[in-house]
Amino acid sequence: MSTAFLFPGQGSQQPSMLNNLPEHAEVRKTLNEASEALNESVYHWGDPIKLESTVAAQVCLLTSGVASARMMLKEGAVPDFVAGHSVGTFGAAVVSGVLDFKDAVRLVRKRGELMESAFPIGYGMAVILGLTEFEVRDLLMDFTNKNKSVYLANINCPRQITVAGSLNELKQFTKLALENKAQKAELLEVSVPSHCPLLLDVSISLEAELEKLALRKPAIPFAGNRRGRILRTSEAIKRDLAWNVSQSVKWHEATSLLYELGVRLFIEMPPGNVLTGLVNQSFSAARGLSISDSGPHTAAVLAHRLNN
Repeated sequence: MSTAFLFPGQGSQQPSMLNNLPEHAEVRKTLNEASEALNESVYHWGDPIKLESTVAAQVCLLTSGVASARMMLKEGAVPDFVAGHSVGTFGAAVVSGVLDFKDAVRLVRKRGELMESAFPIGYGMAVILGLTEFEVRDLLMDFTNKNKSVYLANINCPRQITVAGSLNELKQFTKLALENKAQKAELLEVSVPSHCPLLLDVSISLEAELEKLALRKPAIPFAGNRRGRILRTSEAIKRDLAWNVSQSVKWHEATSLLYELGVRLFIEMPPGNVLTGLVNQSFSAARGLSISDSGPHTAAVLAHRLNN
């Protein structure tokens, strides 16, 4: 049986998330590296008011994920695979050995700035529960035919789909979804329309930034967002990092593939437990474990047992 480390995306951020990380040498080292890359204390970025910014939320999620994963590695819990949801792909790329952490901090900062400048106000995302991907696609087709633009964004599990667009049209679409037997349809705490063609220019700019860096071959196999497949070259991972912001995230496909490859323990890096819930909902024979809920010691012991 195998283990995968999961790195959460935007929406999982929490106030004081960096202050709540365990006291550990690897955590301190990572926080210091982040501060050096930012030229200011990364702790300032975790302020509740600042976390309302896409930039701060994404930088803090990257830092929290890498700090926690490094701590786990130091304690002997080595994953067989890594996967990140949206901005979580950057943490997964660092831990897989593809990307230098300081470079990742600068890239994620740039990513957030580009996203905010493209759509500073009036846009976001919504989650639809209880409808399949195909049912949501049918509703989107009908909605778009009425000259309204909402886009399929994330396929998180068979009946949890997110969409992106303008807040006005998202409100109309969530009402339509509820009228068509969705269990729940509501706006998310995300202020940009991620994972849709509206952010095509952001992907182009990110790809240009990534071209300047020397990426390495992954030491740990990396499950990508765009195609839900295992990526084993730096070039393939570079494309995933650049283009997942403007294309749908096939999260359920990625985790299903990991399950087929023998992963039975999915450990979610802090903060939160969103990805843990998706695993436990989708795979009855696997276990999703959130470090935030269970603590690093429990996660490390379980991962060590599976590795041995």
